[in-house]
Amino acid sequence: MSIQKEFVLRYREDGLVRFQVPARICNIDVTKAVTDGISGIDGVYRVNLYRSQQKLSIRFKESVCDFKSVAKQLFDLLTDLEIKGDLKPKPVSKSTLWKEKAKAKLDAFKPTRWAKEKFGDAKETVQAAKVITRLGMKKPTAFMKDPEKTVIDFLNDILVLFLIKLHWNDITQNWLLKPLKYRYEWMALFYMFFLLVRSRKQK
Repeated sequence: MSIQKEFVLRYREDGLVRFQVPARICNIDVTKAVTDGISGIDGVYRVNLYRSQQKLSIRFKESVCDFKSVAKQLFDLLTDLEIKGDLKPKPVSKSTLWKEKAKAKLDAFKPTRWAKEKFGDAKETVQAAKVITRLGMKKPTAFMKDPEKTVIDFLNDILVLFLIKLHWNDITQNWLLKPLKYRYEWMALFYMFFLLVRSRKQK
């Protein structure tokens, strides 16, 4: 039986699809090859393969590609990987296998996965806030002269960093590769920076 027939559609909505995948896809080497290939599909911005649960989640932009396009490119990718032999798991030692199983069980534990995601987000936010605060402290007189403007500038910086972080995958995987196709997004980005710089000019 071909590998494509072993993929079972479990959930589907606009911009999101989930598959139940066969066990051989959940080998660490095979998983990397599959997720890297799916990430290269135009319009796909997030891929998660939960090896312990044998579940594959793909998030994509409906404006760039629809479900049929994603499914077709996914099946073409699997065919190509199967021909190349990349879907055959490589032999691993017992110690490595035990570590992989332990890590997979830990990642599958919902509170652990949630905590890791929130810790990463919080860590990035704190680091960004430190940088902005450090830059703002270089001009302490600005706060004394106009505290309202200083606070607004600080919040604007936080908003810009958040927007960049939110769209980072799109910027690196789509916007940079196809600037003409995403010209309106680039125009919005440049206009946002123009407003940010303009707001900092002394009146």
